[in-house]
Amino acid sequence: MKYQQHNVSPNNFEQCLKCTICTVYCPVVPVNPNYPGPKQAGPDGERYRLKKGDFYDEALKYCLNCKRCEVACPSNVRIGDIIQSARIKYSKQPTPLRDNILSDTDLAGKMATKMSPLVNFMLKQPLVKTVMDLTIGVDKHRTFPKYAKRTFVKWFKHDALPYQKDFSRQVTYFHGCYVNYNHPKLGKDFVKVMNAVGIGVQLMENERCCGVAKIANRLTRQAMRDAQINLGAIRKAVIEQGTQVVGTSSTCIFTMRDEYHHILHLDNNDVRSQINLATRYLWNLIEKGEITLVFKPDYKKRIAYHTPCHMAKLGWNIYSIELIRKIPGVDLTILKSECCGIAGTYGFKKENYKYSQAIGSALFEQIEELKPEIVATDCETCKWQIEMSVKTPIEVYNPISIIAEALDVEATKKSNNV
Repeated sequence: MKYQQHNVSPNNFEQCLKCTICTVYCPVVPVNPNYPGPKQAGPDGERYRLKKGDFYDEALKYCLNCKRCEVACPSNVRIGDIIQSARIKYSKQPTPLRDNILSDTDLAGKMATKMSPLVNFMLKQPLVKTVMDLTIGVDKHRTFPKYAKRTFVKWFKHDALPYQKDFSRQVTYFHGCYVNYNHPKLGKDFVKVMNAVGIGVQLMENERCCGVAKIANRLTRQAMRDAQINLGAIRKAVIEQGTQVVGTSSTCIFTMRDEYHHILHLDNNDVRSQINLATRYLWNLIEKGEITLVFKPDYKKRIAYHTPCHMAKLGWNIYSIELIRKIPGVDLTILKSECCGIAGTYGFKKENYKYSQAIGSALFEQIEELKPEIVATDCETCKWQIEMSVKTPIEVYNPISIIAEALDVEATKKSNNV
């Protein structure tokens, strides 16, 4: 298997018009006076850094990598990529133990699921939270997501795999660490929906974490290793098996499509178009008239949809929104586009906690005023942030889980001749 690593940076800072629109849309600038803003941290700073690396400013660590600056940029400058690449190349700060722990989701998940009742009990204890706050710098206000007793992969191989090849159409599922170790139900919901429309599900061989946390914490060697393994498995699924690779996490899909190339400089052009988000995959099949979804007539919910920042960068929130709108009994409100502030591991760090909460405050207020029964979002860390931060307890679902819950499975199977 060949992987091409580019020596030339794809960052296009010379296209910056100095219009400052990126700074206006940056969620960090209004809450953190120490952050110079995306224009200065990105294109402007890059001109100096290329002359002399000493011009690098450690304040770039406050960038969320939310890509809102890139969404707003009229010249399509990859501002977030410029900032993240500069952090990787020029920062002289050692990566602390905390960042290594938070980034190695596969290792943490494998260990925690073996004794999940004990781990879950310990992680919610105030004393344990205080100790982590004082020793490694994980903020005491944070609560880690619970670990499952049984991983999604174990469930799939035992309960679902035997009958997947009964379906003529197949898809390869990138489940990600969260589904595997923390929330297998989302993976089960994905299988339920796919099977109901006549699509079998296969798993990627030797799937690794997408690498987003490692990239954010400058652990590029480990991120590169995982990315190369994933790309090899994606190529096998796409080129050899003729299936699309589909995921339920907007950030995982964004990372494999864009960050692998833009940040890790791995050539994924041969398979990039075949890495897809579940809601987009389903919507395209519905639009082509190839599948039909039939929903329960008595399913009634008031749902508010939050667009994750990386979903906005992909430009794919419309697929999740329109799929939820297809459910007759749903009263759907689209929340104003606001960053939730957690940015994966960023919001778990003690030094970032107050900024994380300040960034997300407008979103939390929207939800508290609206009081929906469910918030829908395609990003698992957005889910954690909303559930931890909104004063009124609220459940946050992935759109696929909402579809699975509302789906009339037997009627859908009949409509699709399954």
